[in-house]
Amino acid sequence: MRSSVWHVHGITALVGCTALALGVSGTVAHAQVGQVAKAAHGRDLGRETLPVGDGWGSEGAGTKGGAAADASHVHTVTTWDAFKAALEAGGDAPKIVKVKGVIDPVAEGCASFAAPGYDFDAYLEKYSPENWGLDTDLSGEPADSPEGLRAASAANQDAAIKVNVPANTTIVGVGKGAGIRGGSLQIKGVDNVILRNLTIEAPLDCFPQWDPTDTATGAWNSEYDAVVVYGSTHVWVANNTLTDGRYPDSTLPTYFGQTYQQHDGLLDIVRGANYVTVSWNSVEDHDKTMLIGNSDSAGATDAGKLKVTLHHNKFDGVVERAPRVRFGQVDSYNNHFVVREGQPYGYTFGIGISSQLYASDNAFSLPAGVSAAKTLKKWSEAPLTAENNYVNGRKTDLIAVHNAEIPAETLQSGAGWTPTLRTKVDPPRAVPGIVDGRAGAGKVC
Repeated sequence: MRSSVWHVHGITALVGCTALALGVSGTVAHAQVGQVAKAAHGRDLGRETLPVGDGWGSEGAGTKGGAAADASHVHTVTTWDAFKAALEAGGDAPKIVKVKGVIDPVAEGCASFAAPGYDFDAYLEKYSPENWGLDTDLSGEPADSPEGLRAASAANQDAAIKVNVPANTTIVGVGKGAGIRGGSLQIKGVDNVILRNLTIEAPLDCFPQWDPTDTATGAWNSEYDAVVVYGSTHVWVANNTLTDGRYPDSTLPTYFGQTYQQHDGLLDIVRGANYVTVSWNSVEDHDKTMLIGNSDSAGATDAGKLKVTLHHNKFDGVVERAPRVRFGQVDSYNNHFVVREGQPYGYTFGIGISSQLYASDNAFSLPAGVSAAKTLKKWSEAPLTAENNYVNGRKTDLIAVHNAEIPAETLQSGAGWTPTLRTKVDPPRAVPGIVDGRAGAGKVC
């Protein structure tokens, strides 16, 4: 958090990231300064709600999470089991779950999920391209086969690491060191959820499946998003750090000539989810980062929904999907996208079927050799608005640059709507300085 700044002869005090009007003139007395500091440090994040007008999550009744919880529905947890129990207690009654320290459903390691008889070496031996070939998938394998035992092991992990978040819930980290390692938060089919101030390390799939028929050379496929918003409404995800943490893709081994992929998404918003605001997060070191809409064939559930606002987030060292959009009216403004020297990079914004992306006032920091043309990727014909974005400190027409350098994927301008639910829009040249110092867990503003 930024150090405190006091205008002792004026009327404003900045405590951390919070500006407070003192309501006095002249010199501020030490007692008054102390009262202001106490008020700022004594804030209860669990009682805070999404401000009015702050993105799509503020539409209609807005997003209040568990702010109205009574004392019996406020829980402080230090273990994964206690976390699951707190979420289950009281049904949909407003609740606040405070996470203290780091909770980890995989603390005992992947071996704790392995089904009796499962042997990874036997799996590699049987399904190697030399022995199995690349023409037949593994769906017909019996329960006692290496694939059947892998699937049973995966089911054990699935049951252990997934947790359902009920309606009217706020989950908040206590202080700067709170986090969730290896869990998967399922915000599924509910309304009114807030997730704040946590370092969330993406789940590591202990038992990826080999699919010989996935591409011409086969591929490993993994499960588990860190956070998934599935068919839910009024969700606010703010002030978190989402990352691969201890297990970046660069550390993953290779089998059958393919990366042993153990990560899926960091934050996916899918299947008719609606009215979501994602703000002031640091999203780091991940490949397939964020889907908004997960299938071209999901129009029955997704058309007219998937309204999502992304603002003041830092996307640092991510490869693609920041986000990839289908169907939704997605407003992305005042985000800082950082591509690191030498990292793999595919694209930032993926333009998918019937998407209506409005991307403005963002900042991109690109290394030498990475063109601004790559920030956009066309998957389907869908016009977008991309205006007043800055690349390395210079205003850049992302669509024009993309179309000039990648004419085979010509994009059309004009999303067909204009966002109105925005808080202050900062000048994009100032965004790196503003966002980098304030986005992420432990920096709540």
